[in-house]
Amino acid sequence: MSVAVRGRIQVMGPIEIQRVYDHEPAAGAVFLVDRMWPRGMRKDDLRLDAWARDVAPSTELRRWFGHRPERFAEFAERYRAELDRHDDAVRPLLDAAGKGPVTLLYSAKDTEHNQAVVLRDFLRERAG
Repeated sequence: MSVAVRGRIQVMGPIEIQRVYDHEPAAGAVFLVDRMWPRGMRKDDLRLDAWARDVAPSTELRRWFGHRPERFAEFAERYRAELDRHDDAVRPLLDAAGKGPVTLLYSAKDTEHNQAVVLRDFLRERAG
């Protein structure tokens, strides 16, 4: 992965996702990307660089989606539109990826149909 930085190309670190309840220490920057703090987790249980709640889907979109797999494609489209409108919230994640590996933590049970999957792909596209 690469990203243009002031006219030059900078190699991007990998952007991975991990369920917060299965979290193993990761190299590089670690961001929690949920709007709400994960149930049952103490803040000192996680080594985070930041709680990036502003990149999480809006409350309205999250409630509409309700983690229903049949709504995932439309959810992803709507969420990407939200991310496009919030470049200031996305920028710190891209900046961190420009310096090395990034891990996005999420709390959803479904490992295939959640916002972190969409966000990871969005960041990879923006970076590449």
